[in-house]
Amino acid sequence: MTTAAQTQDVAGISVEKLLRMYRQMMAIRLFEEQVNELYTRALMPGLAHLYIGEEAIAVGICEALERDDYITSTHRGHGHCLAKGASPDRMFAELLGKEAGYCRGKGGSMHIADPETGNLGANAIVCGSAGIATGAAFTSNYLGNGRVAVCFFGEGALGQGLLYEVMNLAQLMKLPVIYICENNLYTEYTHFSETTAGDILSRATAFGLEAAAVDGQDVRAVYNTAKRLVNRARAGEGPAFLLCNTYRYHGHHVGDINREYYRPKQEEQKWKIDRDPIKILTEYLLENKLTESNHLERVQSELRIKMEDAVAFATATPYPKVDEVSEDVYA
Repeated sequence: MTTAAQTQDVAGISVEKLLRMYRQMMAIRLFEEQVNELYTRALMPGLAHLYIGEEAIAVGICEALERDDYITSTHRGHGHCLAKGASPDRMFAELLGKEAGYCRGKGGSMHIADPETGNLGANAIVCGSAGIATGAAFTSNYLGNGRVAVCFFGEGALGQGLLYEVMNLAQLMKLPVIYICENNLYTEYTHFSETTAGDILSRATAFGLEAAAVDGQDVRAVYNTAKRLVNRARAGEGPAFLLCNTYRYHGHHVGDINREYYRPKQEEQKWKIDRDPIKILTEYLLENKLTESNHLERVQSELRIKMEDAVAFATATPYPKVDEVSEDVYA
């Protein structure tokens, strides 16, 4: 393990935080593997959009936030929810439509919300939560409570006018909101270069937002950049835009199995072998003697058991009563 002189890395991140980020990324990976297993075994209704390969973004961003800071999520949102503090057992219950789920089984995979941890909800509509996150930042600004809002979205949202409307408003009002673009290269089944003209960062700087790009596979880089932008927003210096370059290992959704008609198998393998976010952090920790491999193996084992127990809980818990079908439904 670490010595007294190894309490932080060269970037000033504590070893405790690095190990927590490793645990969080591994938890998301194992959670998503269980989701895929539930789907292939026909135990989960509907579809899910796996976050495997993008774990460093959710974890790096959420580690830079306080518990009561806000996030809004996407259809590929399990990683965001878990990184912000959601419990796997209630997450699985929601995916299975059970009463113990965060939305009592009515939200499913794409609409999980957990206000207690600042998660204002995932959204199946592309860019659908941009207004919600900006509104939360407006509220924070009005109340002076110091909270920051983070809006996660994929590169497909760059084609939605709402994003530019809220960025314009956020800059005019100096709102404490950070727009996180997770560019995993493919807008469903189309490479983003075929749908997105020009330079992505220029779209934000045109409004005067602070803008940055980061390697979305390196959790340390994501965290360091996010921390700077969060501190800036909390200090009243206005909104920011962070482009995180990443890759989804699986298909657009769990049913998207044969993907070679829109992206080559060699590309997938290269990202998995050379650019895996968990592998990158693992190698960094071991090469710098910040932990030992047997410690990381114990973490994996503990998390596997935790995820299996969470699935067992969700499977055994009851469905909501039929007469609840119209409760908590607003539209």
